[in-house]
Amino acid sequence: MIKKCLFPAAGYGTRFLPATKAIPKEMLPVVNKPLIQYGVEEAIEAGIYTMAVITGRGKRAIEDHFDISYELEHQIKGTSKEYLLTDIRELVNKCTFTYTRQKEMKGLGHAVLTGEPLIGNEPFAVVLADDLCEGENHGVLKQMIELYKKYRCSIVAVMEVEKENIHKYGVVEAKELEKDVFVVSNMVEKPRAEEAPSNLAVIGRYILTPDIFEILKNTKPGKNGEIQLTDALMTQAKTNMVIAYKFKGKRFDCGSVEGFVEATNYFYNKFLGK
Repeated sequence: MIKKCLFPAAGYGTRFLPATKAIPKEMLPVVNKPLIQYGVEEAIEAGIYTMAVITGRGKRAIEDHFDISYELEHQIKGTSKEYLLTDIRELVNKCTFTYTRQKEMKGLGHAVLTGEPLIGNEPFAVVLADDLCEGENHGVLKQMIELYKKYRCSIVAVMEVEKENIHKYGVVEAKELEKDVFVVSNMVEKPRAEEAPSNLAVIGRYILTPDIFEILKNTKPGKNGEIQLTDALMTQAKTNMVIAYKFKGKRFDCGSVEGFVEATNYFYNKFLGK
């Protein structure tokens, strides 16, 4: 049903300078895998095998990662290290990767709109790779796709956030439809704590219906002069329905140094089987 996943990956990753001066932030490793690979694996678990990546200048490492490295394969063939490439080989063979560049940084809404030629007229998932998620029993995207089968509308993943951190997120005002599922009536981008309509903050997982592209084309720049996906989703909420889903699982903000370290420690312990 959802066949394609869009990865906006054109940002500069300035919070990780100087590390991201020459390395895309999406390629920063959490233990032994880059951030974006975790997102691709989450999409595969949800039954998605076509990955549409929005890149920018200096992001060639992403394309190279999801490709065959003949020289490397030749060098380690038959050695004790060959098994280390097994997972990425299988992933590359399973998936189709398509790419286009976002020439100007005009916000998440603009990045999603840039992906229209790769997506076409069909519903699709969106993963922000620096939001590293691990679902309970099933990945977050798989949970959301099951919900999409029921409601057939755009869905945003949300989590409860402490009041002092609410200004970092898009926040929803919503009415509960069923357990952990809410109908969105309003969305506010990075509100002050006293102005936030709830403590439910949007994180980097979306299911979007294809009419979002036409809405984005007609969405005027909002906060910071950027085209905000939040504004386009509000238009959808008024004309159709948008659902907020409080997912089951963990989320790490790997766009921040603190969240990146937390994720590294968590997945390292998991890697060791602790």
